[in-house]
Amino acid sequence: MTPVERVNSDSPVDAVTSDDLARTRPADLHTRLDSHLTGAARAWLDQALDEAGTHPGTHGPISVWELRLAEAGRRCGAEHADAARVLILHAARADAAALTRVYQQGTAAERRAVLHALPHLVPGPDALPLVEDALRTNDTRLVAAAVGPYAARHLDPHQWRHAVLKCLFTGVPVAAVADLDRRAHADAELARMLGDYAAERTAAGRPVPADLHRVLTLTDPTATPPAPATAPGPRGTDGEES
Repeated sequence: MTPVERVNSDSPVDAVTSDDLARTRPADLHTRLDSHLTGAARAWLDQALDEAGTHPGTHGPISVWELRLAEAGRRCGAEHADAARVLILHAARADAAALTRVYQQGTAAERRAVLHALPHLVPGPDALPLVEDALRTNDTRLVAAAVGPYAARHLDPHQWRHAVLKCLFTGVPVAAVADLDRRAHADAELARMLGDYAAERTAAGRPVPADLHRVLTLTDPTATPPAPATAPGPRGTDGEES
């Protein structure tokens, strides 16, 4: 389980974790989720995925697969609902427009699933407004979902630095920030912002988060640069573009 989930979730340890949702191929995610579901929940999920695959896109004011997103918590259990929703979104081949509609109309849990699904479904920066919206909230689970692989790939340096600071402000462990080591390396502006934040906290008599020191260390230009991030593969062939 990720540090974020230990702080912000009442899910059992064996649940599929947030990191898995954004980085695991949907076929593998489905296999792992099946191993945790009861027979009735497994049957419901298979039916929901079949419906989404048969009738993807938008049909009428609301599609059948969108209704299934709302049912996922009740059918699969709260600890598995995020994974089920990500799989349904993938089966429906939801594009940026559909994901935006679901995000805008959905509950916090449905919004979180959309954010986890972005690296699977949106190859370009079209869905960045959803990441930006989540980063404006104080919902730590939304913030943690927003700083995953999609944000690492598409946020510009200014936005990304502020996303890291948002994690520090809200107490989201920086372990949730995808590709942190590479993007923080030798980033002098991020180092300056972290130093200013630490000085403000100290002046106010408040503790400096331990995670701040970790990120500050990563900005050191004399440190060994991390290996380049793996380039995204064709959609459907790896854990980020599937």
